Amino acid sequence: MKNFVLIGFIIALIVGCSAQQNNKVVADKAVSKKDTIRIANDSLEYEVIIIEPGFDSWLATAKPRSYYSLTFLENKNYLFVNEYNRRVLDVYRYNPNLYEMRIDYDPNIHYGLEVNYLLYNYFIYFQNRYKQKL
Repeated sequence: MKNFVLIGFIIALIVGCSAQQNNKVVADKAVSKKDTIRIANDSLEYEVIIIEPGFDSWLATAKPRSYYSLTFLENKNYLFVNEYNRRVLDVYRYNPNLYEMRIDYDPNIHYGLEVNYLLYNYFIYFQNRYKQKL
């Protein structure tokens, strides 16, 4: 189960970046046996897919998008991603089934509010569900 979650999380955070980005973000939600949330921009310069059972329903109870500023979300995501990536490298101290692959998140790229909001809330969900402190 933890492998599935981590693989889903890693797949979810495949973020291919370029210097020119279209800020228009399309959120496409599909629910099957597992919750899946896909976020991509029109030119597909990046894509985030979150596959996590229960995340979509948990997200419905989270604070609204307008609650956080973009700067706050970018700063928190930068800190969370750095800590997460540090744990990926420290396989003897942290469970490699939870921290399998590194996340590519560049703070110099403007991902927009939608991507940062979902990534931030996923980290909150991840910490609560797996009792981790990033």
